[in-house]
Amino acid sequence: MRSLKPDATIHVGGDPDWMAVADDAVWVSVAHSNRVVQLRAGKNAEGLSVLVKQPCTGLAAGFGSLWIPSCGSHRLVRADLETGRIQARIVLSPAASEGCIAVGAGSVWIAAGAAGTLSRIDPATNRVIARVALPSGSYCPVFADGFVWVTSTRHSVLSKVDPSTGRVVARIRVGPQPRFATAGAGSVWTLNQGDGSISRVDTKTGKLVATIPTTLKGNGGEISFGFGAVWATLRGTPITRVDATDTNRVEDWQGPGGDCVRAGLGSIWLTDIEAGSVLRFSHNAFE
Repeated sequence: MRSLKPDATIHVGGDPDWMAVADDAVWVSVAHSNRVVQLRAGKNAEGLSVLVKQPCTGLAAGFGSLWIPSCGSHRLVRADLETGRIQARIVLSPAASEGCIAVGAGSVWIAAGAAGTLSRIDPATNRVIARVALPSGSYCPVFADGFVWVTSTRHSVLSKVDPSTGRVVARIRVGPQPRFATAGAGSVWTLNQGDGSISRVDTKTGKLVATIPTTLKGNGGEISFGFGAVWATLRGTPITRVDATDTNRVEDWQGPGGDCVRAGLGSIWLTDIEAGSVLRFSHNAFE
Protein backbone atom coordinates (compact mmCIF):
# COMPACT_ATOMS: atom_id res chain seq x y z
CA MET A 1 0.00 0.00 0.00
CA ARG A 2 2.98 2.35 0.40
CA SER A 3 3.18 2.51 -3.38
CA LEU A 4 -0.26 4.11 -3.56
CA LYS A 5 -0.93 7.75 -2.68
CA PRO A 6 -4.54 8.59 -1.87
CA ASP A 7 -6.06 11.76 -3.29
CA ALA A 8 -7.75 12.25 0.05
CA THR A 9 -7.92 10.70 3.49
CA ILE A 10 -11.14 11.56 5.31
CA HIS A 11 -11.13 10.81 9.02
CA VAL A 12 -14.58 9.95 10.33
CA GLY A 13 -13.56 8.17 13.53
CA GLY A 14 -14.89 4.93 14.92
CA ASP A 15 -15.13 1.93 12.61
CA PRO A 16 -16.10 3.05 9.09
CA ASP A 17 -17.45 0.08 7.17
CA TRP A 18 -20.31 -0.13 4.65
CA MET A 19 -20.41 2.39 1.82
CA ALA A 20 -22.82 3.50 -0.91
CA VAL A 21 -22.10 5.80 -3.86
CA ALA A 22 -24.71 8.46 -4.68
CA ASP A 23 -24.70 11.12 -7.40
CA ASP A 24 -22.33 13.53 -5.65
CA ALA A 25 -21.31 11.84 -2.43
CA VAL A 26 -20.29 8.61 -0.78
CA TRP A 27 -22.03 7.49 2.41
CA VAL A 28 -20.28 5.38 5.04
CA SER A 29 -21.62 3.67 8.15
CA VAL A 30 -19.89 4.08 11.52
CA ALA A 31 -21.53 1.53 13.81
CA HIS A 32 -19.41 2.46 16.84
CA SER A 33 -21.01 5.91 16.91
CA ASN A 34 -24.42 4.80 15.60
CA ARG A 35 -24.39 7.01 12.53
CA VAL A 36 -24.03 7.09 8.76
CA VAL A 37 -21.88 9.88 7.36
CA GLN A 38 -22.01 11.68 4.02
CA LEU A 39 -18.64 12.30 2.36
CA ARG A 40 -19.01 15.16 -0.11
CA ALA A 41 -17.01 14.20 -3.17
CA GLY A 42 -16.43 17.77 -4.33
CA LYS A 43 -14.78 18.77 -1.07
CA ASN A 44 -13.44 15.45 0.23
CA ALA A 45 -15.05 16.36 3.52
CA GLU A 46 -17.68 15.07 5.91
CA GLY A 47 -21.17 16.42 5.34
CA LEU A 48 -24.51 15.24 6.69
CA SER A 49 -24.82 12.66 9.44
CA VAL A 50 -27.78 10.32 10.04
CA LEU A 51 -28.25 8.70 13.45
CA VAL A 52 -29.01 4.98 13.13
CA LYS A 53 -28.55 2.36 15.84
CA GLN A 54 -25.86 -0.13 14.75
CA PRO A 55 -26.03 0.31 10.97
CA CYS A 56 -25.08 -2.97 9.33
CA THR A 57 -25.22 -5.27 6.29
CA GLY A 58 -24.65 -2.65 3.61
CA LEU A 59 -26.04 0.65 2.34
CA ALA A 60 -27.94 1.45 -0.86
CA ALA A 61 -28.82 4.68 -2.65
CA GLY A 62 -32.01 4.78 -4.69
CA PHE A 63 -35.33 6.58 -5.16
CA GLY A 64 -33.83 9.78 -3.76
CA SER A 65 -33.00 8.06 -0.49
CA LEU A 66 -30.33 6.21 1.41
CA TRP A 67 -31.46 2.82 2.70
CA ILE A 68 -29.80 1.79 5.97
CA PRO A 69 -30.31 -1.60 7.62
CA SER A 70 -30.15 -1.35 11.42
CA CYS A 71 -29.08 -4.35 13.47
CA GLY A 72 -29.71 -2.34 16.64
CA SER A 73 -33.35 -1.40 16.06
CA HIS A 74 -34.25 -4.24 13.64
CA ARG A 75 -35.49 -1.70 11.14
CA LEU A 76 -34.70 -0.62 7.60
CA VAL A 77 -34.16 3.13 7.87
CA ARG A 78 -34.84 5.42 4.90
CA ALA A 79 -33.15 8.83 4.83
CA ASP A 80 -33.36 11.67 2.32
CA LEU A 81 -30.14 11.96 0.29
CA GLU A 82 -30.38 15.75 0.14
CA THR A 83 -31.19 16.55 3.77
CA GLY A 84 -30.39 13.42 5.75
CA ARG A 85 -33.88 13.55 7.24
CA ILE A 86 -35.29 10.16 8.20
CA GLN A 87 -38.31 9.42 6.02
CA ALA A 88 -39.31 5.98 7.25
CA ARG A 89 -38.42 3.17 9.64
CA ILE A 90 -39.59 -0.14 8.22
CA VAL A 91 -39.91 -3.08 10.60
CA LEU A 92 -37.46 -5.61 9.20
CA SER A 93 -34.67 -7.55 10.87
CA PRO A 94 -31.59 -8.05 8.66
CA ALA A 95 -30.55 -11.67 8.18
CA ALA A 96 -27.02 -10.99 9.46
CA SER A 97 -24.68 -8.15 10.29
CA GLU A 98 -22.69 -8.84 7.10
CA GLY A 99 -24.60 -8.79 3.84
CA CYS A 100 -25.95 -6.50 1.14
CA ILE A 101 -28.96 -4.44 0.17
CA ALA A 102 -29.95 -3.88 -3.46
CA VAL A 103 -32.07 -1.54 -5.57
CA GLY A 104 -33.76 -2.65 -8.80
CA ALA A 105 -37.06 -3.41 -10.56
CA GLY A 106 -38.67 -0.46 -8.77
CA SER A 107 -37.93 -1.96 -5.37
CA VAL A 108 -35.45 -2.33 -2.54
CA TRP A 109 -34.26 -5.88 -1.72
CA ILE A 110 -32.75 -7.21 1.50
CA ALA A 111 -32.29 -10.61 3.10
CA ALA A 112 -34.23 -10.99 6.34
CA GLY A 113 -33.93 -13.95 8.70
CA ALA A 114 -31.23 -16.61 8.70
CA ALA A 115 -33.66 -19.24 7.40
CA GLY A 116 -33.47 -17.62 3.96
CA THR A 117 -35.97 -14.90 3.01
CA LEU A 118 -35.58 -12.13 0.46
CA SER A 119 -37.80 -9.15 1.32
CA ARG A 120 -39.03 -6.75 -1.35
CA ILE A 121 -39.84 -3.19 -0.26
CA ASP A 122 -41.99 -0.80 -2.27
CA PRO A 123 -40.45 2.71 -2.01
CA ALA A 124 -43.84 4.27 -2.78
CA THR A 125 -45.39 2.85 0.40
CA ASN A 126 -42.34 1.89 2.51
CA ARG A 127 -43.86 -1.55 3.01
CA VAL A 128 -42.68 -5.10 2.46
CA ILE A 129 -44.78 -6.26 -0.48
CA ALA A 130 -43.28 -9.68 -1.12
CA ARG A 131 -41.08 -12.34 0.44
CA VAL A 132 -39.13 -14.92 -1.54
CA ALA A 133 -37.97 -18.18 0.04
CA LEU A 134 -34.24 -18.78 -0.48
CA PRO A 135 -31.69 -21.34 0.68
CA SER A 136 -30.68 -20.81 4.30
CA GLY A 137 -27.69 -18.57 4.88
CA SER A 138 -28.63 -16.19 2.06
CA TYR A 139 -27.31 -12.73 2.86
CA CYS A 140 -26.30 -10.65 -0.16
CA PRO A 141 -28.68 -9.61 -2.97
CA VAL A 142 -27.45 -7.69 -6.01
CA PHE A 143 -29.48 -6.56 -9.02
CA ALA A 144 -28.23 -7.25 -12.53
CA ASP A 145 -29.80 -7.60 -15.99
CA GLY A 146 -33.38 -7.64 -14.70
CA PHE A 147 -32.90 -10.22 -11.95
CA VAL A 148 -31.98 -10.30 -8.28
CA TRP A 149 -29.01 -12.55 -7.49
CA VAL A 150 -28.48 -13.69 -3.90
CA THR A 151 -25.52 -15.53 -2.37
CA SER A 152 -26.00 -18.38 0.10
CA THR A 153 -22.96 -18.74 2.33
CA ARG A 154 -24.24 -21.96 3.83
CA HIS A 155 -24.96 -23.76 0.56
CA SER A 156 -22.34 -22.13 -1.71
CA VAL A 157 -24.89 -21.21 -4.36
CA LEU A 158 -26.07 -18.07 -6.13
CA SER A 159 -29.86 -17.87 -6.46
CA LYS A 160 -31.40 -16.07 -9.43
CA VAL A 161 -34.77 -14.46 -8.61
CA ASP A 162 -37.22 -13.21 -11.24
CA PRO A 163 -38.85 -10.02 -9.87
CA SER A 164 -41.84 -10.42 -12.20
CA THR A 165 -42.86 -13.71 -10.58
CA GLY A 166 -41.10 -13.63 -7.22
CA ARG A 167 -39.65 -17.05 -7.90
CA VAL A 168 -36.17 -18.52 -7.83
CA VAL A 169 -35.47 -19.57 -11.43
CA ALA A 170 -31.94 -20.92 -10.99
CA ARG A 171 -29.40 -21.90 -8.37
CA ILE A 172 -25.79 -21.76 -9.55
CA ARG A 173 -22.99 -23.52 -7.69
CA VAL A 174 -20.13 -21.11 -6.99
CA GLY A 175 -17.05 -21.14 -4.75
CA PRO A 176 -17.20 -22.11 -1.07
CA GLN A 177 -19.07 -19.82 1.32
CA PRO A 178 -19.87 -16.86 -0.93
CA ARG A 179 -20.86 -13.85 1.14
CA PHE A 180 -20.51 -10.61 -0.81
CA ALA A 181 -21.30 -10.01 -4.48
CA THR A 182 -21.24 -7.32 -7.14
CA ALA A 183 -22.32 -6.98 -10.77
CA GLY A 184 -20.66 -5.67 -13.91
CA ALA A 185 -19.43 -6.64 -17.40
CA GLY A 186 -22.42 -8.94 -17.92
CA SER A 187 -21.61 -10.94 -14.81
CA VAL A 188 -22.24 -11.39 -11.12
CA TRP A 189 -19.05 -11.79 -9.08
CA THR A 190 -19.04 -13.46 -5.67
CA LEU A 191 -16.34 -13.19 -3.03
CA ASN A 192 -16.02 -16.64 -1.50
CA GLN A 193 -14.89 -16.62 2.12
CA GLY A 194 -14.17 -20.35 2.19
CA ASP A 195 -11.11 -20.25 -0.07
CA GLY A 196 -10.71 -16.59 -1.04
CA SER A 197 -11.69 -17.17 -4.66
CA ILE A 198 -13.93 -14.95 -6.78
CA SER A 199 -16.59 -16.67 -8.89
CA ARG A 200 -17.85 -15.13 -12.13
CA VAL A 201 -21.37 -16.02 -13.29
CA ASP A 202 -22.65 -14.95 -16.70
CA THR A 203 -25.98 -13.15 -16.24
CA LYS A 204 -27.31 -14.19 -19.67
CA THR A 205 -26.65 -17.92 -19.38
CA GLY A 206 -26.62 -18.27 -15.58
CA LYS A 207 -23.45 -20.34 -15.84
CA LEU A 208 -20.26 -20.19 -13.82
CA VAL A 209 -17.62 -19.06 -16.31
CA ALA A 210 -14.56 -18.42 -14.13
CA THR A 211 -13.13 -19.16 -10.70
CA ILE A 212 -10.40 -16.68 -9.86
CA PRO A 213 -7.97 -17.48 -7.04
CA THR A 214 -7.05 -14.66 -4.66
CA THR A 215 -5.61 -14.36 -1.14
CA LEU A 216 -8.86 -13.07 0.37
CA LYS A 217 -9.81 -16.13 2.41
CA GLY A 218 -11.64 -15.54 5.69
CA ASN A 219 -14.46 -13.55 7.25
CA GLY A 220 -15.12 -9.93 6.40
CA GLY A 221 -14.12 -8.11 3.24
CA GLU A 222 -16.19 -6.68 0.39
CA ILE A 223 -16.33 -6.56 -3.41
CA SER A 224 -17.32 -3.90 -5.95
CA PHE A 225 -17.24 -3.33 -9.71
CA GLY A 226 -16.14 -0.29 -11.67
CA PHE A 227 -13.73 1.06 -14.30
CA GLY A 228 -13.58 -2.30 -16.09
CA ALA A 229 -12.47 -4.25 -13.05
CA VAL A 230 -13.55 -6.04 -9.90
CA TRP A 231 -12.24 -4.56 -6.67
CA ALA A 232 -12.12 -6.63 -3.49
CA THR A 233 -10.80 -6.01 -0.01
CA LEU A 234 -9.91 -7.78 3.21
CA ARG A 235 -7.97 -6.45 6.14
CA GLY A 236 -4.30 -7.12 5.44
CA THR A 237 -4.96 -7.08 1.68
CA PRO A 238 -6.80 -3.78 1.34
CA ILE A 239 -7.12 -3.83 -2.45
CA THR A 240 -7.31 -6.66 -4.97
CA ARG A 241 -8.02 -5.79 -8.60
CA VAL A 242 -9.26 -8.29 -11.20
CA ASP A 243 -9.38 -7.16 -14.83
CA ALA A 244 -12.82 -8.00 -16.25
CA THR A 245 -11.42 -8.57 -19.76
CA ASP A 246 -8.61 -10.83 -18.54
CA THR A 247 -9.43 -12.53 -15.26
CA ASN A 248 -5.94 -14.02 -15.15
CA ARG A 249 -4.71 -10.51 -14.43
CA VAL A 250 -5.02 -10.24 -10.66
CA GLU A 251 -3.14 -7.60 -8.69
CA ASP A 252 -3.18 -7.01 -4.97
CA TRP A 253 -1.79 -4.47 -2.56
CA GLN A 254 -0.75 -5.62 0.90
CA GLY A 255 -0.59 -3.59 4.10
CA PRO A 256 -2.82 -1.88 6.66
CA GLY A 257 -6.38 -0.81 5.95
CA GLY A 258 -9.33 -2.30 4.17
CA ASP A 259 -12.75 -3.80 4.91
CA CYS A 260 -15.06 -2.11 2.38
CA VAL A 261 -14.41 -0.88 -1.15
CA ARG A 262 -16.54 1.01 -3.67
CA ALA A 263 -15.95 2.31 -7.20
CA GLY A 264 -17.57 5.53 -8.31
CA LEU A 265 -17.25 9.27 -8.92
CA GLY A 266 -13.96 8.67 -10.74
CA SER A 267 -12.41 7.05 -7.70
CA ILE A 268 -11.85 3.95 -5.64
CA TRP A 269 -13.07 4.46 -2.05
CA LEU A 270 -11.58 2.27 0.67
CA THR A 271 -12.39 2.15 4.36
CA ASP A 272 -9.60 1.74 6.87
CA ILE A 273 -11.67 0.37 9.71
CA GLU A 274 -8.80 0.37 12.18
CA ALA A 275 -7.68 3.95 11.49
CA GLY A 276 -11.23 5.34 11.35
CA SER A 277 -10.70 6.75 7.86
CA VAL A 278 -11.92 6.54 4.28
CA LEU A 279 -9.26 6.74 1.57
CA ARG A 280 -10.00 8.04 -1.92
CA PHE A 281 -7.81 7.00 -4.86
CA SER A 282 -8.04 7.98 -8.52
CA HIS A 283 -8.86 4.81 -10.45
CA ASN A 284 -5.94 5.69 -12.73
CA ALA A 285 -3.56 5.14 -9.82
CA PHE A 286 -3.92 1.38 -10.33
CA GLU A 287 -3.04 1.30 -14.00
